[in-house]
Amino acid sequence: MSLTIWHPYTQHKTADPELEIERAQGCTLYLKDGRTLIDGISSWWVNPFGHGNQALADAIYRQILHLDQVIFAGFTHQPAQKLATKLQDILPNNQSKLFFSDNGSTAVEVGLKMAIQYFYNLNRGPCTVVALKGSYHGDTFGAMAAGERGKFFQPFEDYVFDVQFIPPPVTGSRESCLTALEKIIKNSDNACFLYEPMVQGAGGMIIHDAEILSELLEICKKNEVICIADEVMTGFGRTGKYFASEYLSVEPDIMCLSKCLTGGILPMALTSCTEKIYAAFHSNDYQATLFHGHSYTGNPVGCAAALCSLELLESDSFQDRIQSISRAHRAFVQAYQHHPHVSRIQSLGTILAVDLVIGDREGYFNSRSKDIYRYFLNRGALLRPLGNTVYILPPYCMTDEELNALHGLIADLISNPSILD
Repeated sequence: MSLTIWHPYTQHKTADPELEIERAQGCTLYLKDGRTLIDGISSWWVNPFGHGNQALADAIYRQILHLDQVIFAGFTHQPAQKLATKLQDILPNNQSKLFFSDNGSTAVEVGLKMAIQYFYNLNRGPCTVVALKGSYHGDTFGAMAAGERGKFFQPFEDYVFDVQFIPPPVTGSRESCLTALEKIIKNSDNACFLYEPMVQGAGGMIIHDAEILSELLEICKKNEVICIADEVMTGFGRTGKYFASEYLSVEPDIMCLSKCLTGGILPMALTSCTEKIYAAFHSNDYQATLFHGHSYTGNPVGCAAALCSLELLESDSFQDRIQSISRAHRAFVQAYQHHPHVSRIQSLGTILAVDLVIGDREGYFNSRSKDIYRYFLNRGALLRPLGNTVYILPPYCMTDEELNALHGLIADLISNPSILD
């Protein structure tokens, strides 16, 4: 039997054949069969500056020739130190320490371990983990535990730790959110609150009410609940600001970063924390150590890519494109917010989400999801719906013409859902 590839999130018995990509440039994916696709989701939300960016390629090449990899336990290097200095300019002022890992799930794992062991090191007993209903934080076990308990993770429910869930802080949910959180805190000696600030991505691009979420965080602060912001998807300009936490009045204690960190080129993640969190691990007792690490922790090439990515993000040209994309999304929302075939349409920064009135149910397992996906592919666009939720998370280099094309395809589907039949 020949060795073949098992693809992610794929039921191979019923899935369409994989499309082979030969190359990519800017926002365009070039298929082996000669077709092209506009990459409207930044290749799973990771590529903010488009494919084949010369500055990123040059930065990686130079670093490989100088220092490609070295163990990060007991050693350090300039790329990591420079990255920490650069991030200090844009992270919230209370963030003091950086811990390197290699993807969004492990960034969240590290954040949870920091919070749980914080209380353990202080001899304060167990920690209650609180998360939002409909959340998604990754596919490793700790991240799964804090995610929505549905069909995705059902085979593992007996193997993950207990988590208390509260309603997402969307408009109109203030009382239910605050009441649920206060009840959990009242019955817990120690707790941490893990949340995707402002946008719950895989849960359906659920956009939060900033005032309600800020109130939740204020309650946490008053009760010494550790606040963990999962900015894996929302970080580095996605919401129109460097980080979604900037929309809120309360700074997190811990932040989890990945995806756009290296410009979508190399796997790398960071978990940052306050000095207060770190102090609980800074001890003469070796057992107080955070025993966590990865073979490629602090990889110099990844750090070089991240440094270049931050420079690109701060440039006037990309900041202008972020604002231009944001304005175009807002105009699209205004045009279709009362359409009978739309149950919800929202945007925040470069993120646009449209819930279509279509299929047999709301959510990821909507019966028409595959049809929607094929509709876009057949018209030259990579837009991967979350059930009946169609969204755009474009590279910041996307031109007005390319974005208008994506908006037009969504508009045609909204106006005539029977086009899928």
